[in-house]
Amino acid sequence: MGSLFDLLSSLDKTIICLIIIGITFVIGLAYTLIVSIKLRTTKSFFITSILMPMIVASVISMISIFLDDTTTGAVRIATIAVALGLIRFRSAPGRAEELLLLFGGVAFGLIAGLGYVVIAAILSVVLAGLFVLLSSLNVLKFKTVGVEKLLKVTIPEDLDYNEAFDAILKTYLKSYELVEIKTTGMGSLFRLSYKVELLAKDSEKALIDELRIKNSNLEISLLPYVESNKSL
Repeated sequence: MGSLFDLLSSLDKTIICLIIIGITFVIGLAYTLIVSIKLRTTKSFFITSILMPMIVASVISMISIFLDDTTTGAVRIATIAVALGLIRFRSAPGRAEELLLLFGGVAFGLIAGLGYVVIAAILSVVLAGLFVLLSSLNVLKFKTVGVEKLLKVTIPEDLDYNEAFDAILKTYLKSYELVEIKTTGMGSLFRLSYKVELLAKDSEKALIDELRIKNSNLEISLLPYVESNKSL
């Protein structure tokens, strides 16, 4: 299974480079569509997942054009490493599976850029298929009980919040951390935000009822915890 640079040696290398980039785009699109069966994330992540392999392939294939056959392996590796160092994007830290899939895109983009587009296509389908398969299994499903949530409790300004809720939180939560204190109601109220993990799924109502007694029945909310509004 040779490289396209060898199989299409009769063509101009620039044309081969464009063919590789086009094929890599198709591979990246198919890879992302398969992954989207199980992965729920932002639109920007899917756009990145589609286009990143093509970007990597374009850089690597262009390097292959400008480095002739006499260039040593060490020089090729060093040049590719420098080129990949330039392919960066800045964002909030992503979830583990998002980073995994992006690195997968970099991997088969690199392989395609060297001309081995069939191997790149096989790798992308295998990786995407394994992701969908493993995401469908119920392995470690019990671990989802500890999913982090954001607990917001509004309290009167005269309530000392430092230890006011500790007894209640220790009863119903596996862990908790005060992440924000904010004034509201023209400064007459405080809103406390906690990152929490419930001991049991069915303890939400009991937790809220206990807190309502303590905070004079002011507003309480329990939401999925998001580290930042920014995403990949």
